[in-house]
Amino acid sequence: MPELIDKLIVALDVDSLEKAEHFVGVLYPTVKFFKVGSQLFTACGPEAVKMIGNKGAQAFLDLKFYDIPNTVGKVVSAGTGLSCEMIAVNTDVGQESRMHWPVFMMTVHIDLEGGREMLEKAVNGAKGKARELNRDKPYIVGVTVLTSSNNEANTSRIVLGKAKLAQKAGLDGVVCSVYEAAAVRKECGEEFIIVTPGIRPKGYPADDQKRTATAAEAIAAGADYIVIGRPILETKDPLKAVSELL
Repeated sequence: MPELIDKLIVALDVDSLEKAEHFVGVLYPTVKFFKVGSQLFTACGPEAVKMIGNKGAQAFLDLKFYDIPNTVGKVVSAGTGLSCEMIAVNTDVGQESRMHWPVFMMTVHIDLEGGREMLEKAVNGAKGKARELNRDKPYIVGVTVLTSSNNEANTSRIVLGKAKLAQKAGLDGVVCSVYEAAAVRKECGEEFIIVTPGIRPKGYPADDQKRTATAAEAIAAGADYIVIGRPILETKDPLKAVSELL
């Protein structure tokens, strides 16, 4: 089982490249994965992803792609091709330059109404670009129901239905709350990736989140990755906050 720190993705929900670079500088290499969501990507675009790669970390590109199948396929292909600068690597025969590919995971939105073709195009877009670049394909995970939504009587059923659709379409996993993680794990198997946001320490305000959990609860429910933002970013000592959370 991977170390718990290897399951942590810190959400860089900030509005400038300078702020994002500050947090990556403070937290890496303890934290290896950072989420680039709509706020940061809108503010500074691919430079945020490249900055993370240049530091040596990896990026979770959480833009929840949702459009006609052809467009989503092309967008995922473009995300797969995002890179940082050429880096020098010491080998047994000397030094050589290699391109570093920082995006290790991306999100697409799951639509139960005829959305399978879009999901398949996303997977094919990632696979095709990865072959072209001779790199590993990034994980493509589908967003089910946001953790800011209330836990309704049918929420678990909706999430499970979307997870099954995602798996049939070839996605690597889904994003869901801890409330549904165990059911998804049981239904979709051990290899299916589960990403759980809405992580809060005990006693920490839920803010706009509704279906929250502690890191321990998420891991116990079967999460492969946990996403934490404000409980780390809004502290005086983010690195200490990471230690305490885990």
